Amino acid sequence: MKIHFQKMHGTLNDFVVFHDLEGEIHMSADQVKWVCDRRAGVGADGIIAVRPSEKADFFMDYINSDGSLAEMCGNGIRCLAKYAFDKGLTTKTSLPVETRAGVKVVELLKGPDGTIEKVRVDMGPPIFDPGLIPVNLEGIASPILDHPVDVDGETFKAAILSMGNPHCVIVVDGDAEHLSKKFGPQIEKHPLFPAKTNVEFIQVSGPNSLVMRVWERGSGETLSCGTGACAAAVAASLKGLVQSKATVSLKGGDLEIVWKGLENDVIMTGPAQNAFTGVINI
Repeated sequence: MKIHFQKMHGTLNDFVVFHDLEGEIHMSADQVKWVCDRRAGVGADGIIAVRPSEKADFFMDYINSDGSLAEMCGNGIRCLAKYAFDKGLTTKTSLPVETRAGVKVVELLKGPDGTIEKVRVDMGPPIFDPGLIPVNLEGIASPILDHPVDVDGETFKAAILSMGNPHCVIVVDGDAEHLSKKFGPQIEKHPLFPAKTNVEFIQVSGPNSLVMRVWERGSGETLSCGTGACAAAVAASLKGLVQSKATVSLKGGDLEIVWKGLENDVIMTGPAQNAFTGVINI
């Protein structure tokens, strides 16, 4: 089977994107791994299939590069929205998209030349209930802001929450990138997290700015993570480290996050860009 795809990225978090509105394309975990392999395949952090939805305009079927399903991807949903608009699958500039974490509303923002330059996403409210994150901490008060996580002889104080997928956010003064690479794989699979977790090491660089490095569940080190940036901004805000609007700087670029406190939705704005088109044989 031939699949015509668009290679896309959101702040260098990259995806192989295609649409399958007839439900004809099915890929095994091994096929996903092959497509995402940066030497043997196309190379990507994950695959996004634009599928039909009974609840929204489209369903985002997102699969990590290791073949595992993901509930939500903040950078990915921006790319999906741009893809759907550019391919003529919709003429809307505001559209609901169903994900495994519920329906998210995205707003396409045009640049001076009329093309889609950025996408704003209503990510919904952060989830603090331990059972829904999920995290093995029954009976603990939420939000969880400074829970000790022990790995390899080190103890980190972590904020634990969900943005539709689990996140472990750790504020550090040192080299966030080094810590992410060294401890991210162990924290991802820590017994605290029954469904594994994404791991964010963040540094506060100002009242409205954070630097973040991320180890993603199912993908490893990535250059950006949209849900992770949202989780980082929420955690830092709850700790009183940043204000309600913050720029999260990642290796792949910046994301703008707005969160006005408990009971409010998190709003994320960032770029969605095309890299190239191609055809793969499955």
